[in-house]
Amino acid sequence: MIMGSGEKQLAIGLEDFAEVRQSGCYYVDKTDLITDLLRSSAKVTLFTRPRRFGKTLNMSMLKCFFEIGGDPALFDGLAVSKETEICGRHMGKYPVISLTLKDAEGNDFRSSCRRIAARISVEASRFEFLRTSPKLSEEEKALYISLLRRDTDQEMISSSLWDLSRLLEKHFGQKAILLIDEYDVPLQKAFYGGYYDEMVQLIRGMFSQALKTNPSLQFAVLTGCLRISKESIFTGMNNLRVLTVSDPRFDEYFGFTDAEVREMLEYYGLSDAYGAVKDWYDGYRFGSAEMYCPWDVINYMDLLRTNPKARPQNFWANSSGNDAVREFVRKLDANSAQRELESLVEGGTVRKEIHPELTYRDMYSSIENLWSLLYMTGYLTGGPDEEDESDLPLYELFIPNAEIRGIFTGQIMELFREETKKDGESLERLCGALAAGDAAGVETAFNSYLRKVISVRDTAARSGRKENFYHGILLGILSYKADWIVTSNRETGDGYGDILVETEDGSFGIVIEVKYARDGDLDQGVRLALEQIEKRRYDERLRENGVDKVLKYGIACYKKRCRVVLKEG
Repeated sequence: MIMGSGEKQLAIGLEDFAEVRQSGCYYVDKTDLITDLLRSSAKVTLFTRPRRFGKTLNMSMLKCFFEIGGDPALFDGLAVSKETEICGRHMGKYPVISLTLKDAEGNDFRSSCRRIAARISVEASRFEFLRTSPKLSEEEKALYISLLRRDTDQEMISSSLWDLSRLLEKHFGQKAILLIDEYDVPLQKAFYGGYYDEMVQLIRGMFSQALKTNPSLQFAVLTGCLRISKESIFTGMNNLRVLTVSDPRFDEYFGFTDAEVREMLEYYGLSDAYGAVKDWYDGYRFGSAEMYCPWDVINYMDLLRTNPKARPQNFWANSSGNDAVREFVRKLDANSAQRELESLVEGGTVRKEIHPELTYRDMYSSIENLWSLLYMTGYLTGGPDEEDESDLPLYELFIPNAEIRGIFTGQIMELFREETKKDGESLERLCGALAAGDAAGVETAFNSYLRKVISVRDTAARSGRKENFYHGILLGILSYKADWIVTSNRETGDGYGDILVETEDGSFGIVIEVKYARDGDLDQGVRLALEQIEKRRYDERLRENGVDKVLKYGIACYKKRCRVVLKEG
């Protein structure tokens, strides 16, 4: 599809509101956030949402609206422009300090302090007029200059936001608005880097001065993925309002609603892709709203505009690590927990206690806390159990969509491959049976593996996706043989064979076709697999390479059972 000359560009990777508006990119209007924020009159508001849900763009939008000297034309035609009383009283009326901590990380505490000091210095440099402000004393001007020096002294960092807001208030005669984006990133990096306690102390000092005891503060907005324990960071802050993913207030301002996605698809002539977009990227429940991940929607639409046949991809997972899921899968020792994960991947739900306030030290300490972490970071979604009458914070949790389901299954398969490689005797037995044409031996060995691995049946999915699970297990097993050349889904004959194996000496080859047995009919599944091998001539590539002996295996799977039949030829 060729983009129409009058179509707006997609704002891929753009997080600056002014740039999005000035470049004429498609913008999903979230400016009602400004109106609701002002009417709520909270002193300090913390929004916690998963990554890639538009937190940074919204913070940039707030800065552009409130900051003295901002361009009011950026908001022409947007929802907030209809609120004439609010615009008249608040647009362009405040000094705004906008600080992002998303890059404030380091291998140790000192290097992280340097990053934070650098971010503060960059923000302070936007206010060069303070150097010569007639309203500041010489001491105050010197204080401002010290903020530019990237001083890593902890006391200097702790007081920096308080100092800067005080200087701005004195210059403008107006209290400052403070925006802190991704406030929890330094804490996350510190936890992994082994200097968590030092970073907690530093961030607590910054927030205590800037947010709790700051007479120059009009109001503050913070964003992050997690709500860090109040006792850890927000000590004594009674003016803090936390809006998590379960809060119905402000629930539609982070992410795309269904109506917004439909409108966007229609604008670009991609309405036929609605089903795929919904299956892969919808399903997040924030408060009472069901939301799409905007990062995924925009990236997939960009693919579709150049290739209408493009399949959905896992954009969200590829934009960052998936440590929470990896750690969760590794801790699934108990059979009950494994069955719960199986239920989730099949499209079911689980009931769990959710504790939104944790410290990083607590998050990975137990499987119970990991449920909370997965919920808060978007790997699971849901809401309070409406039928629960206990005092426990019980939530109904589920996997939101196909993309996240793929993350879980990917981590399950990765762990399976790691564990499988430790059992060389069993691997040799299965591969030996395959090479010998021993279908019964292959069946026995593969059934043994299926009993060990966490099942990923996904009964709500099309059969092809179910087959991928068993396909992945076989690939993990076959990778054990260093002298076997294993290819997967390679074009051969009149189609794409599931798995082809060729030995380095060319003495024999193996063709494997895997089928998911509907309703547990393993015999029928095997017949269909062998018929497909013959009909589509999957052995042709091997024979072109000079392989005379080809073993053709049809394998049918259902839950944790399989049937294996050999056709030699």
